Amino acid sequence: MPQVVAPRPGALRVYLRGVAGYAWRMEAVDDASAAETPEACAARRIAAAPPGQAGDAEAELYRLLAPRVRRYGLRHLRDAHAAADLMQHVMVHTLSRLRAGELREPGRVLSYVLGTCRMTVMEQRRGERRRAELLERYAGDLPAADVAQVAPRLDEARVADCLERLPERERAVLVMTFYDERPSEAVGIELGLTPGNVRVIRHRGIDKLRRCVDAGRRLAS
Repeated sequence: MPQVVAPRPGALRVYLRGVAGYAWRMEAVDDASAAETPEACAARRIAAAPPGQAGDAEAELYRLLAPRVRRYGLRHLRDAHAAADLMQHVMVHTLSRLRAGELREPGRVLSYVLGTCRMTVMEQRRGERRRAELLERYAGDLPAADVAQVAPRLDEARVADCLERLPERERAVLVMTFYDERPSEAVGIELGLTPGNVRVIRHRGIDKLRRCVDAGRRLAS
């Protein structure tokens, strides 16, 4: 049986120093590589431009990072709606910080986005636990609600008819927002609009849709 020889303390120190030096060099290489990724280049362009003047770079950054954030949400939240909400929150937050010049290292935007994902999910889970604890503690004191009165059932055919009556652009914004579950930035990129214009058109379309549905209800009654 071969004899196992323990390394001498001096040799062990040399070995550990070599490993530490290798790890440090690899980290430096990783940092240099990260600084040259497409998302890092797009982030630096956004940070260097006047606020709102780097639309192409913002669209590129969204295209590169939004799917990663959504996959993170699906993996950790196990819910498509929650993953879409996470994607919108993290990307809006990141773009806002870049526009304002508040991201200290734009070249490390991927690390920042993933860190924001982790913090957001942790905060959400803490909030859910807190709500569950409060509900368990005070559930007996809450009055029962009449669901039929709180949320009357919509006539799906009437809503569909009213949606078809909307102008094409308003209809597209509503469908992409509420059916495809896409955030304002993604809708704007698809339709050639700014996120602000998307929100205005969405608000206008919702108002027209609501008035059309209400008018149909009054006629039916």
